[in-house]
Amino acid sequence: MARRILILQGHPDPAGGHLDHALADACREGAEQAGRPVEVLNIAQRDFPLLQNQAEFLDETVPPAILEAQEAIEAADHLLLIYPLWLGDMPAVVKGFLEQVFRPSFVADGDMNRLRHTRLQGRSVRIVVTMGMPALAYRWFYRAHSLKSLERNVFRFCGFGPVRHTLIGQNGGDATTRQRWLEHLRELGRQAK
Repeated sequence: MARRILILQGHPDPAGGHLDHALADACREGAEQAGRPVEVLNIAQRDFPLLQNQAEFLDETVPPAILEAQEAIEAADHLLLIYPLWLGDMPAVVKGFLEQVFRPSFVADGDMNRLRHTRLQGRSVRIVVTMGMPALAYRWFYRAHSLKSLERNVFRFCGFGPVRHTLIGQNGGDATTRQRWLEHLRELGRQAK
């Protein structure tokens, strides 16, 4: 059976037209070419409130847009999260979405006291981060701090594995380099990696 892919498009502009949208489309195309079931969820187009306190985080009443996302994550074998680096981290809408989705009631049946959870085990994830600076600068000078935190404190903590990443610097580069990145994402979609 083909691995089911869920693409979480995290660019905060709901209108589209950015490199991140093209990368998500390329991954979807590759998955479809390989006969893989694939779904794209545009985070900026979902209607959900930000969590403002611990009581809201622990509340098992989940907004419909988040419940749909949780169901899509549960049905997926592989996740691809794409977002641009903003102020050294993911955009606020992505952070707010992840806080809503990975509540204790979803991740750990309400018990967040364990060091690692297994409910979502068996699912792999790739995080694609685009940025204006060279990717090497983010990786070596800034030590990819926000990416490492996301990998460890969200995905691995929730049981995902393997957790991989791709860093795309200088907004994808020139037209030739961008085409190579798009083909790379198509290939990742074909392989569900």
